[in-house]
Amino acid sequence: MKIRFTKMHGLGNDFVMIDAISQQVSITPERARKIADRHFGVGCDQVLVVESPSLPEADFKYRIFNADGSEVENCGNGARCFAVFVRMRKLTGKKTIKAETATGILVLNIVDQHSVTVDMGVPELTPINIPFMSETQQAEYTLPLDDRELRIGAVSMGNPHAVTIVEDTHQYPVEKIGPLVESHPLFPNRVNAGFMSLVSRDEVNLRVYERGAGETLACGTGACAAVVAGRVQGLLNETVAVNLPGGQLNITWRGAGHSVLMTGPTTTVFHGQVKV
Repeated sequence: MKIRFTKMHGLGNDFVMIDAISQQVSITPERARKIADRHFGVGCDQVLVVESPSLPEADFKYRIFNADGSEVENCGNGARCFAVFVRMRKLTGKKTIKAETATGILVLNIVDQHSVTVDMGVPELTPINIPFMSETQQAEYTLPLDDRELRIGAVSMGNPHAVTIVEDTHQYPVEKIGPLVESHPLFPNRVNAGFMSLVSRDEVNLRVYERGAGETLACGTGACAAVVAGRVQGLLNETVAVNLPGGQLNITWRGAGHSVLMTGPTTTVFHGQVKV
C-alpha cells in the first residue's frame, strides 16, 4: 500500500500527517510504527490520521498514533498541525474547525497559515478520571520512586500528565526519571511526565517525556497541564509563556470550569509517498 503524507512539526514535535478521506488507507498500530521509524520509515514522534467524523457536530475525526504504535487520546502540537493540514489538503475552507478525538471535540481556530489557537477543553483534575490512583483530589501528590519521592500535579488534558516542579530543567535528569514516571503503577494507562521550572508567574521552562515517544522537543498537552498544575498550586498567572526545547507556546487558563487555550506555530516540512 502506498500512502501520501505530509511531514509537519510544532516546535520540533514532528508528525506524519495522513489524509484518510481523499485516499483509501487503513492505519494500524503496526503500520504507524513502521512509518514513525526514523531509520526505516519516514520518522516522527506521532502519526496523525484525518478521517470522516462519526459525530454530526464534528468536521473531522482526529486519530493519533505514538511512535511505538500505541493509539492515544490527544496531542496539542498535533492538533495545530491538523488544522493547517486539512486546509492545505482543501478538505475544508473553515478557519474554525471541530475535530473529533477519542475523548471529545477539539475546537481549532486558525490565526494565520503558521499559527493556530486550540481550545483544549476543561482540564480534568479528579484522580479516577485522569486516571490516577488516589482516593482524594489534591493540588500535589507524592509519587514514590526507587531512590526518591516526587511531588507531582496530576492533570488530564484528554491524556494523563504528571507535572513535577524542578529547580533547573536543563540540568534535571529527564532521561532517567521520565521513564520511571511514565510507567508508574499509580497511572494505570501510563502517563506523560512533565518537568517544569518557574521563571516568573508569567513564564516557565518545561521538558516532557511522552508516553510511547520519549522526550520530545515540545508537547502541547504537556504545556497545558503544566500551567494548570502551576495555577492549582497558586504559582502562576492566567496567561503563561511556556518555553520548551523546540520553542514557545502561550497558554491561558482562567481557572476551574474554563477551557485551556493554547496558541503556537506550525511548520510544513515536505510532502511525500511511503510504501507500507
